[in-house]
Amino acid sequence: MRAVAFDLDDTILHGDLSISPYTLDVFRRLHEKGMEILPVSGRSQMSMKPFVEQIGCAAIYISCNGAELWDGQDHTLLRRETFDVGLARRIAAFGKEHGCYAQTYGGAYFYFNQYGHYADSYAKASRLEGQYVGDLEAWIREPVAKILMMDEVGTIADMLTEARERFNGELSVTCSKPWFLEFNPLRATKGIALAEAAERLGFGAEDIIAFGDSLNDLSMLESVGLGVCVANGREDVKARCQAVCGTNEEDGPAHYLEEKLFHGGLCTA
Repeated sequence: MRAVAFDLDDTILHGDLSISPYTLDVFRRLHEKGMEILPVSGRSQMSMKPFVEQIGCAAIYISCNGAELWDGQDHTLLRRETFDVGLARRIAAFGKEHGCYAQTYGGAYFYFNQYGHYADSYAKASRLEGQYVGDLEAWIREPVAKILMMDEVGTIADMLTEARERFNGELSVTCSKPWFLEFNPLRATKGIALAEAAERLGFGAEDIIAFGDSLNDLSMLESVGLGVCVANGREDVKARCQAVCGTNEEDGPAHYLEEKLFHGGLCTA
């Protein structure tokens, strides 16, 4: 194994959005052994940046479900995939048809269409500032890397099926939480982005061990040498992974890495 890749929310982060000292120590020791550290999240770059800086030893990090690759040390942009304005507006119109909350991103801000619980909770979890724009379809005038919608869990499940049928072959649509519906450019998946990151660093995806919990992690978990789902992850994701570790609250990924890479001999000095 040459690298460890991991989702943040519900995988590495605790419920209070902290990374435990133990997990940070495991990452540091793996880095000292020559392993590359690769955070991979649906979060925007500015929302990821504080966690990347706390980890301190990331080589590359991947934001917006694979739409963006960033240098882990100086935070320069390495690659970005975006929707053109026309497609972005069609996505926003899809959300408007269903009357649901929707947002997109730019720098340190997210731009949203409805005041209320979803905007407030997202601001708290992402640590970004939200700006109300009203009609998101009309507001979009430049290419964007991601559009996120939120609604009741059952509504989102139905919208996921409908969106995949309507936009088949045009984009990537997934969920990181049961009440999230996430739209990204067609080649903006965690699996594709992680393969590019590995190539930049001089090895293949088969040399990576990856951790995740939800549907937006599947492309990553199924493309690497060893894909591991946390015990608190979705059952359908667990079924498609090679292994299951402890929960995020138990520092499951870090304990798994300690056992398999240090004591199991998969990581050598």
